[in-house]
Amino acid sequence: MPEASISPGKPAVWTPVPIPEQVPVKEGIAKLPGTSLWYWDTGGDGDAVVLLHAASGSGAFWGYQQPVLAKAGFRVISYSRRGYLKSDPGDRNDPGVASEDLQNLLGFLGVGKFHVIGLAAGGIVATDYALSYPERLKSLTLVSTIMGVTDKSYLDLCNIFRPAFFAQLPKDFQELSPSYRAGNPEGAAAWAALAKTSMIGERLNQKNANVITWDKVEAIKVPTLLMTGDSDLWTPPSVLRLQASHLTHAEVKVIKEAGHAPSWEQPEDFNAALLDFVRRNAT
Repeated sequence: MPEASISPGKPAVWTPVPIPEQVPVKEGIAKLPGTSLWYWDTGGDGDAVVLLHAASGSGAFWGYQQPVLAKAGFRVISYSRRGYLKSDPGDRNDPGVASEDLQNLLGFLGVGKFHVIGLAAGGIVATDYALSYPERLKSLTLVSTIMGVTDKSYLDLCNIFRPAFFAQLPKDFQELSPSYRAGNPEGAAAWAALAKTSMIGERLNQKNANVITWDKVEAIKVPTLLMTGDSDLWTPPSVLRLQASHLTHAEVKVIKEAGHAPSWEQPEDFNAALLDFVRRNAT
């Protein structure tokens, strides 16, 4: 994490982290049942790591992670879900199941067991996938996600700290921490510009294969890492601890000075925690 230094008469200093040079990838369009999805794949013989984007993002949002994971020896894959950057929305009256799209894409790419990292809404897809196909996962990383849990007590809690007007606030306010927006306005502007390219038309709300409940979450035995930012308005640390109480085997990491997009706001801390976890669960 960039260090802040404060001295009399001087503002706090934030040292931006530049997006590193990307490694070469194979890009393509996977023709799948009901849709065609844009993907990229670094290839290689290492364990596959699949990155699932947020609702505000797309497969293009992993510039800080792609080269770091690839240079660590992993095969890195991401894609845009239906209705996002370069991917076909398909029939909006039949949006399909996002975790089944993931399963079909893995078949298209010839991927066996893999590590999945789900950010925000991507974490809902990852949770749903873990319930349907636990045998396919080497590890599960859930980042800044509400997980899609439908228990009334959980939904009521979320409505307490995120009142109805919250959804109308600007996306950068919802998702980027005030510390990041104040300390790195150029980085915040780059995130917002990328977010504007993410969605094709109105958001497509895909279905889950499972009704996700705490009881079902407690049955997940895949090695799991839970992460969030300390200023996340969607999944604050208290909610992360609630999630961890239902995943008692899970490891927990709170990223300092980050909101709902810790992979973008604090990539060095995020990548260090992620690499340590997937390496320990690699074959």
